[in-house]
Amino acid sequence: MELCRATAFSWTHTVSTSLHVSLPLSKFETKRLSIWCASDQTLKANTMTVSITGATGFIGRRLVQRLHADNHSVHVLTRSKSKAELIFPVKEFPGIVIAEEPEWKDSIRGSNGVVNLAGVPISTRWSPEIKKEIKDSRIRVTSKVIDLINDLPDSVRPTVLVSATAVGYYGTSETQVFDEQSPSGNDYLAEVCREWEATALKVNKDVRLALIRIGVVLGKDGGALAKMIPLFMVFAGGPLGSGKQWFSWIHLDDIVNLIYEALSNPSYKGVINGTAPNPVRFAEMCEHLGNVLGRPSWLPVPDFALKVVLGEGASVVLDGQRVLPVKAKELGFTFKYSSDRGIGGVWDDGWGGRKSRRRLRVAVDLDNFTFSHEQRRKARRLVLCQNLTSRLVMVSHQLGRLVPTTS
Repeated sequence: MELCRATAFSWTHTVSTSLHVSLPLSKFETKRLSIWCASDQTLKANTMTVSITGATGFIGRRLVQRLHADNHSVHVLTRSKSKAELIFPVKEFPGIVIAEEPEWKDSIRGSNGVVNLAGVPISTRWSPEIKKEIKDSRIRVTSKVIDLINDLPDSVRPTVLVSATAVGYYGTSETQVFDEQSPSGNDYLAEVCREWEATALKVNKDVRLALIRIGVVLGKDGGALAKMIPLFMVFAGGPLGSGKQWFSWIHLDDIVNLIYEALSNPSYKGVINGTAPNPVRFAEMCEHLGNVLGRPSWLPVPDFALKVVLGEGASVVLDGQRVLPVKAKELGFTFKYSSDRGIGGVWDDGWGGRKSRRRLRVAVDLDNFTFSHEQRRKARRLVLCQNLTSRLVMVSHQLGRLVPTTS
């Protein structure tokens, strides 16, 4: 029997540990307690060491938080150690390992699993140079990770690789329904995804490979919503193009849980669609967003305007695909945001009631806020949405969560 450190949260209770120490908590007061608890060999055996590329991105940040909270060892594989240290400060993430490219092999050596999430964003104007970088950033990092894994002796080689890909693999259609057995499309993103997956498939045959084809990730503090909310807050929100295009989405919590499950469950292998069971039309998604923000979804952006701004990249938002997570459901994965609640459930958790939703604010001066990382002070002014009930702040361009200086 060993002792392990754990964290407990308690409301209006007297918390007693095995050391007979008690702490009374006043009403509505929350305390974070560090306690000592008994741990058997089973708990020890379930602890993983996971190396992650793309850890500083929207999905990667939440995955690191989840793994670290569950007492797993996390190795962040990055090209910029200084950037990663700002996102994962030692005080908040004790024991985390941050490794730049020359150190990746040492970090992967002895890891139980590797998660590959690296790749530059695609939601920008596609110049020939950007298109090359979209593809190269994914292929290069994936190829490097595969080579490092394959070069290791069996005794220290990771047993599982969870590698991201995207629903862009299927191409686009307003009528067809896609699942993991559907063929690839013939557009640019489908080509990128095919090469991306083909590179990952070169991993050693003894390494279990899970390829997660990820849809549009929704969360309150980044991703697609961070780009859409500012428009709605200034009454300029609405569907893009016809609004009839399919929107295959997944909540941030669900995609993180799916990756987490793929790391630990040997049944998760091959292609798995990382999308919610209920894709919607883009206009429906905009209607839900407008309702929760107390703003109309009335100003559609015409196709030609998006093509002027984004060029060929406009296809990302003008064309969609209806993708279903057949494999995940067969494996018994439970979606927190699934068909019984619909996409409207994305707004239910963490936003408070309707009254607090109507009290969202826009364009708050940054002088009113403190930041956990010095780098964020460089920004002058951001479009912020504040949930006054929980005093959380959403940032429009994925810098994370801010905390008001006033309580």
